[in-house]
Amino acid sequence: MSNRRILQLTGEDVRDFLQGLITNDIAGLEKGLVYAALLTPQGKYMSDFFVVPHTDGILLDVSEAQGDMLVQRLTMYKLRADVTITPADLYLHRGTGDVPPDGFADPRHALMGWRAYRATEQTDDTTDWTALRVAEMIPESGTELTPDTFILEVGFERLNGVDFRKGCYVGQEVTARMKHKTELRKGLARVSVTGPADPGSEITAGGKPAGTLLSRSGDQALAYLRYDRAKDEMQAGDATLTRNDI
Repeated sequence: MSNRRILQLTGEDVRDFLQGLITNDIAGLEKGLVYAALLTPQGKYMSDFFVVPHTDGILLDVSEAQGDMLVQRLTMYKLRADVTITPADLYLHRGTGDVPPDGFADPRHALMGWRAYRATEQTDDTTDWTALRVAEMIPESGTELTPDTFILEVGFERLNGVDFRKGCYVGQEVTARMKHKTELRKGLARVSVTGPADPGSEITAGGKPAGTLLSRSGDQALAYLRYDRAKDEMQAGDATLTRNDI
């Protein structure tokens, strides 16, 4: 799990600070992990992470590739708030099955197992997490989650990553408008794939652009699709695709 960075946030203002920034309600920490995102003021994705209850403050479990950016952005927002952000000397451990005493259930989906934060690196994880993500349509930062992403298009509500009753946060107005006043015309879908096609391949339908192939596991894959064009067989490279999540 060396592709994750664990940050520690301490100080009297930590909870109020995060509550005004992230897409989910920090009160959920009373039950375990909180999955959330930080958005731009225009409502687009910047970073997703797990907020973790800890004996000393709060932990953030974020992609290593986003770690520096997230620290920089949080530091910019904190102004005079009593919040200190430091690296935590902890490592992410993951697994499926029963949640260990020091672990937390993954709030996105039961089949995504558990997460724990320990002082030594994990060496015993053989789970095919990509296969599980594809099966349950769970996006990953850098692949399905990019700076052009609107989080409702990739299923954040289904994944318990956004709360529409918590009040204001950065990007809240756009997200709420997409929820209540528009119908999603594009978004994440699961497709069956027959033939060779690499992630990143353009998907076409009837010769017209219909989306992009993303994470793939065997003959199943995630794709970002235009729903109006993704109704019958589609093509990506030399492969034939059909949507199978509806």
